[in-house]
Amino acid sequence: MSKPIKLSISNLDFFNRVTLSAFTNPFSDERIAADRKVMGIIASTGFEEVLQSLLEELAQRLRKLNCGAGLNRKLYSGEERESLSIGILFLVYHQNADRFDTFIKQQNKEGEKRCAAPFTAEVFNTLLRYGFTKQEAALHIAMFYQLRRAFHFISESLTGRSRCMKQLRKRLWDNLFTHDIRWYASCLWNKMEDFSTLLLGETGTGKGAAAFALGRSGFIPFDPERRCFTESFTRAFVPINLSQYPETLIESELFGHRKGAFTGAVEQHNGVFSRCSAHGAIFLDEIGDVSEPVQIKLLQVLQQRVFSPVGGHDKLRFSGRVIAATNKSLDSLRREGRFRDDFYYRLCSDEIVLPPLSMRLQEMPSELETLARLILRRISGGVVDEVFEHVLEVLKQKQASGYMWPGNVRELEQAVRRILLTGTYEDERSVTASASGYCIAAIEQGELSMQALTTLYCQHLFKQFGSYGEVARRTGLDWRTVKKYVGSD
Repeated sequence: MSKPIKLSISNLDFFNRVTLSAFTNPFSDERIAADRKVMGIIASTGFEEVLQSLLEELAQRLRKLNCGAGLNRKLYSGEERESLSIGILFLVYHQNADRFDTFIKQQNKEGEKRCAAPFTAEVFNTLLRYGFTKQEAALHIAMFYQLRRAFHFISESLTGRSRCMKQLRKRLWDNLFTHDIRWYASCLWNKMEDFSTLLLGETGTGKGAAAFALGRSGFIPFDPERRCFTESFTRAFVPINLSQYPETLIESELFGHRKGAFTGAVEQHNGVFSRCSAHGAIFLDEIGDVSEPVQIKLLQVLQQRVFSPVGGHDKLRFSGRVIAATNKSLDSLRREGRFRDDFYYRLCSDEIVLPPLSMRLQEMPSELETLARLILRRISGGVVDEVFEHVLEVLKQKQASGYMWPGNVRELEQAVRRILLTGTYEDERSVTASASGYCIAAIEQGELSMQALTTLYCQHLFKQFGSYGEVARRTGLDWRTVKKYVGSD
């Protein structure tokens, strides 16, 4: 057996520094610092420029090591093979980043229909030439795909340059890959279903967007024979808003039911746990609203990983992750005995708090302009300067008055829409005061029908509590009736 080839001291030092960059969170300030350190570049140089220089230097060093006979990582051993392997993967990943990004957009457009990924044949063969086994190459391509999806969805779903938003994106990345991606790559990539996540924060801060980014960025295996990924990532995220369902139906929505399980169960129904794929995630929104019996059943699913549909005895396995969110204080609910401690501790592998809009704007006032431009682009598909300037002027006037945006980003989105329609924006306090004055005057004059009065009251309560069940409890109405009134004009 021939002796392993040795790297020069210069090359070993270089590849070790590349390894540090490769394993540093891309949303952290440490990442750009690590890239600059590899190249010895001054701090004022931008990230993209630094990365491009690093990739060019990496490609050049690998070409020199090739020596015309092909660079095989297996000819090295120990630390040298490890560092060289990471350098190869780092280069191949970035060389194909645009192709993965294009494929992600295509798959997102196609939805649940699984798309072919013909470009992966070239990536697969490239890794084989570098000495990776077929199994290793398939795993690395799946990792590349996950990394690109995570970067895409975290970047696109949670914009903003304020410090707290940068920290949020960093936390979401760690939630997917752990704080040391070497641990994830070596032993945790197929064990992440054991890690549940709690998203906390005020109404409208973007908990749904954060859950969306996490849920669509899980690991999906690569099939080297078919040159495709085993499923569409659009199937991987299954959300449910728990506050929308009454106590009598919520178990059916979660676990499904068999035909004839209860009055009205005229056919079999698959709940969200059945619809979630093995590599997917369930998003349990408004988890603070569920009753203790439902908490107990959810706890059993998380602990035992099996569940039974209502009216059935067969045990079905759940292999996905659980992401939960609430705008309520779980500490208060636990003290009041309304949220079980054991359920809380099973949910909180990671707790991520989304910052309120007021904090974001306090840290970086210009974020108002960034968000307004993004919202306008979503609404109209583009940004007209004259329209944008008027919208921004109204928003800045509101901001200058000390307004705290209690509805956060969701309120800001509606504010932009209202400005487009009316030219101005009256906040909720003004509208509520106006509505209250109208209601009182109409009652005093005998001009308000019972239906109109019930509608106004149900809508008022729903704005406060955001739950059909809570409104039903306070009014004594059936939840379906409440839903009808809340949706009334």
